[in-house]
Amino acid sequence: MKYLTLMLKASWMAIAAATLLGLLSGGLSARLIAMVNQVIQQPSHSIGFIPFFVLICLTLAIGVASQFILIGLSQDAIYQLRLSLSRNILHSPLQHLERLGNHRLLASLTDDVRVLSHTVSVVPNLCVDIATIGGCLIYLAWLSSHLLALLVLVMLVVIWGIQATMRKAQGLFVIAREEEDRLFHHFQSITAGTKELKLNRDRQNDFFTQHLAHTAHTMRQKNKHAMKIFAVADGLGQFSLFTILGITLFIAPKLLNTPMPLLSTYALTITYLTMPFQNLLHRLPDLLRGKVALQKIDHMQLTLTHHQEITANSPRNSVQACHVELRQVTYHYQPEGEEHGFTLGPISLSLEPGQITYLIGGNGSGKSTLAKLITGLYTPQAGQILLSRTPITEQNQDWYRQHVSAIFSDFYLFDRCLGLHHPDLDRTINKYLRQLQLSHKVQVRDGVLSTTRLSQGQRKRLALLTTYLEDRPIYVFDEWAADQEPAFRELFYTDLLGRLKQQGKTVVVITHDDRYFYLADQLIKLEYGKASVVEHELTAENQPIAPKQRG
Repeated sequence: MKYLTLMLKASWMAIAAATLLGLLSGGLSARLIAMVNQVIQQPSHSIGFIPFFVLICLTLAIGVASQFILIGLSQDAIYQLRLSLSRNILHSPLQHLERLGNHRLLASLTDDVRVLSHTVSVVPNLCVDIATIGGCLIYLAWLSSHLLALLVLVMLVVIWGIQATMRKAQGLFVIAREEEDRLFHHFQSITAGTKELKLNRDRQNDFFTQHLAHTAHTMRQKNKHAMKIFAVADGLGQFSLFTILGITLFIAPKLLNTPMPLLSTYALTITYLTMPFQNLLHRLPDLLRGKVALQKIDHMQLTLTHHQEITANSPRNSVQACHVELRQVTYHYQPEGEEHGFTLGPISLSLEPGQITYLIGGNGSGKSTLAKLITGLYTPQAGQILLSRTPITEQNQDWYRQHVSAIFSDFYLFDRCLGLHHPDLDRTINKYLRQLQLSHKVQVRDGVLSTTRLSQGQRKRLALLTTYLEDRPIYVFDEWAADQEPAFRELFYTDLLGRLKQQGKTVVVITHDDRYFYLADQLIKLEYGKASVVEHELTAENQPIAPKQRG
């Protein structure tokens, strides 16, 4: 039913057309069996080969047409599902995505969609098989409803047994799918922690045997157990067909006084049904895996939709100067599996145009969390943020974010300049590449960078280039200079930030470089989630001395 709902979203009219064609195909299949029986029992009344061949071609054409429609529907449904899932991720709050974890998101985007795509691809063939079975059953009912009723009783017992095995197998597939989330997490650890694992053999062995191999083993065992159950169900299906055939040939004549010509017709029809029935049984594992994947995706979609942000197409302010004010802003974060969370605030802060504000403090003091609040990526749980006296709410938070350009410590660098519509874009980029001393490493053509496989410091310079091209009123830099050479660190603090200040930008910098604190117009220190303004005096050499702190 869920597969039908999924495809109905693509086109209910196409579903209706495919259903009608499928029913017609099933009816024609039953008619073919009837013609074969007629030739066997009454050769003199044969209609001839040509009408029989025409009926074969018609059955084939209608069956293929039905499959074509269903193939288009299934692929459209998967296409829309991929876009819907991706769109919901893009429109979900960052804090919710962080709680879900990248491994869960990737598992749904890749493996769940792949499994579901494979499952949906077999649906057209299954629909033709079901139509064939349905048509033949109607034909059998027309021949003898009493005999069919006897066979249906046997079939109901078999179906009950198969359903019981399917429930057991589905539970195992669900457990295996949960283990797959953990396996994706381990795969992330392999790719992100390769250097650390290679440098410590004990750590590598412990990770591989106690975690990755253990999870993979559990997943394998659950899948093996489920597939063995399906093997039993498959055998039960074959057993049931021969049992039904035996009842038809040996029990029905004595119980119902069924004439032999009718029995031979029943036997032939049941034999014909063997292939579509076996196809259904062989596809049960695919259907159940697809069901588990669809449930996982539905749960992910429901979670993402529940936390959906409000997006608007309102353009950002055309003015370059924006004043940001935080009034008693508070944010509480509760990491998964930890008893005690982290609370930032309450914080009141004013960020002026043409002003450089440094956020300083130890690790875990709340600097990055505050930066995510300032950029609009996090929503305050108490207090208020204002942009040029406009309160920021859920209705205009996305609009607010369009005024901000930021480089975080865990930034992602795209291989092309997306969303930039500058005239002479390539020439502008090349100018910045020369200034950042990257022109010998990176070339650009039609806004596409030739490579992003650079050192971390060089990648940050490329990210800086993108933020400059965005030309937004508010800039946030999260430890941008941490991976830079001394010369570029000096250039960043003394020149690049100064240019932004001269342009009237509101600039926020997270930094530990105390030798450049004197360049800040405002110095905010964070400790255990609390913020305070630090006053500093300058020596004649423009170096800070003995900071004095005020709350």
